[in-house]
Amino acid sequence: MVQLQRVSKIYPSGLTALTDISLRIDRGEFVFVVGPTGSGKSTLLKLLYRAELPTHGRVLVYGRDVGRLRAGTVAGLRRTLGVVFQDFKLLPQRTALENVAFALRVTGTPTSELIPRALQALDRVGLAHRREAVPAELSGGEQQRVSIARALVHDPPLLLADEPTGNLDPDSSWGIMQLLSRINLRGTTVIVTTHNKAIVDVLRQRVVQLADGRVARDQRQGLYAVPV
Repeated sequence: MVQLQRVSKIYPSGLTALTDISLRIDRGEFVFVVGPTGSGKSTLLKLLYRAELPTHGRVLVYGRDVGRLRAGTVAGLRRTLGVVFQDFKLLPQRTALENVAFALRVTGTPTSELIPRALQALDRVGLAHRREAVPAELSGGEQQRVSIARALVHDPPLLLADEPTGNLDPDSSWGIMQLLSRINLRGTTVIVTTHNKAIVDVLRQRVVQLADGRVARDQRQGLYAVPV
């Protein structure tokens, strides 16, 4: 599903974000990427959805070297990925339904499919009843659920979540992680960056720990079903 082969990333400022990272994530896995601020977690995800290019090494997603994709094919790659951000990135004047449908509209989905597919995605995250609410009318946890629905609306096989609970209270954070776990149980590969040690310890999924841009630990913990 995902491979990083001796990947390093050095920004134009001279900052080294990642150094000689080799990593493989198979289809269906749930992986936490942990580490302190500045350890390279967000950079790693950006390499996967081609927001950044590696300085050295190869980044493969679905077997394709994303660093060698032509500019015109990058959008096609991103349509096969779901990406969730810490700050939600919702359009403030649009309803929950419109925010999710917009992700379909910009990729040329037929108009007749927009509302049914957007509603289905909202239903998956438990927010179909809030479809007419704008972001200001939603709690932080609900806004993050809308952003997850938007990421899922294309049924991507891979979901990337960059600090998805960073702006949420503990109860909302746990709800979001339960949701991501259920999504994973349905077959989607999920990669989550987080600082939330408590949730990582409870869910007991695979943990890749970064320190100073290197893999310090790659541990597959004993797995058990997440309570829902």
